[in-house]
Amino acid sequence: MATSLDGQLVVAISSRALFDFEEENRVFEEGDDRAYMQLQLGRLEQPAAPGVAFSLVQKLLAFNDAESRRVEVVILSRNDPVSGMRVFRSAQHYGLPIQRGSFTRGQPPWRYLKPLNANLFLSAHLSDVRAALDAGVPAAQVYPQSARAGTAHPHEVRIAFDGDAVLFSDEAERVFQSRGLSAFQQHEKDNAALPLSAGPFKPLLSALHRLQREGTPAMRVRTALVTARSAPAHERAIRTLMQWNVEVDEAMFLGGLPKGEFLREFEPDFFFDDQTGHVDAAALHVPSGHVASGITNAPR
Repeated sequence: MATSLDGQLVVAISSRALFDFEEENRVFEEGDDRAYMQLQLGRLEQPAAPGVAFSLVQKLLAFNDAESRRVEVVILSRNDPVSGMRVFRSAQHYGLPIQRGSFTRGQPPWRYLKPLNANLFLSAHLSDVRAALDAGVPAAQVYPQSARAGTAHPHEVRIAFDGDAVLFSDEAERVFQSRGLSAFQQHEKDNAALPLSAGPFKPLLSALHRLQREGTPAMRVRTALVTARSAPAHERAIRTLMQWNVEVDEAMFLGGLPKGEFLREFEPDFFFDDQTGHVDAAALHVPSGHVASGITNAPR
């Protein structure tokens, strides 16, 4: 019987998102990939330090047990195959059961997302993230210098999402951008009973909801909606989730307040937002990624 990943939550992740390869990456960006390969090979026995998405991956993999494999993590990297040896060695060092990877030596790896049927792609390369989003895969550009996840919730993977242009379409954001806050609030009040269309991360939220329902004694999922919306625009967001038959554990309607301090208290293993300003502020407190979708990320 052929091996299949059907029914699993599949996370594709670049080596720089999983491990701290920033020093090595500076050598790579100087344009000498041979020097980069030699550096990685020389450090083969030296495990790389955990990167910005390490906690997320470690906790998601804890959903697997001897009876059931619910999560698959695959390395999808612009690294060369030689450097890939260090990636796998580092994963083994930390006890991460990662078995699969594609290493493309500088070429865009996103094209392998489709055969993986990936539910999430995390990469430090914005162009790869944009291409993945265009292909319909939830994807975010990780900020490697983000604060690392806390250790207060070892048995709970915590993920926070922005709403418009992330979980939901950018329909309402377009109204805000073109007509202002008052028009946005009135538009959302008038359409409170009309569900928003799905945004790029709705499939990931649905997959996490299924994982949450299955549960294991070792690990749980806790999700949060963290949005600049406020009443009365909150109602449409809640009704949309209800119509999707998907739940979030917490919802923060901040009315434009900075998100960073609230996220610091929630302590997510990762936060996703479409606006770089919000990601910059959040990255001071929690692991964060930029979802390059919607009107705010359209070419000017």
